[in-house]
Amino acid sequence: MPKQVDHEERRRRIADAVCALIDTQGLEGVTLRDVAVRAEVSMGAVQRCFRTKEEMLRFALGHIGERVTERAHARVLAGPAQSAASTVGHVAGEVALLRDEHRTEARIWLAFLAAAAVNPPLATALRTSYADLETLLARLIEQAGLDPAPARREARTLLALTDGLTAHVLIGHRTTTEAEELLHTHLAALWHRAGA
Repeated sequence: MPKQVDHEERRRRIADAVCALIDTQGLEGVTLRDVAVRAEVSMGAVQRCFRTKEEMLRFALGHIGERVTERAHARVLAGPAQSAASTVGHVAGEVALLRDEHRTEARIWLAFLAAAAVNPPLATALRTSYADLETLLARLIEQAGLDPAPARREARTLLALTDGLTAHVLIGHRTTTEAEELLHTHLAALWHRAGA
């Protein structure tokens, strides 16, 4: 009897291999052959899952974005007893990828971000991830007491701040502690303005 293949699981495994290669060699170092070796599948299996390298990269970008978004959603669900303002802070911390265990994701995310500046399909995929995170943050900020329009504006600002902090920590311009303090200061000012 032929072995059944879970195609979505294989696509995720290939995406994990792509991400591991980006972390060690950069985006330009990703080849189909290296991905196949890293994912422990044949070149043919990679090509059956993804018609082109571009398609494979877009899927890997979405895969990383989903992991960050899922972790952010999990933080919301994990602490229903905490205040909405506190939840916003926890989610922003997840999105900023400041902790040591998220350093790999931060490097991969920024490699994709740099490539997206000159690659419209990657830019489209990245905008989708940002839109999902912005929507989550706006909803949480609204629950903390802001009206919808200001909540959306504050979510945009907070998302831009977290992204900038990711880069600053990754290159050593700021320590994790300094970045967390900057994030806390920004949120404290937001809640002060909102009267929350």
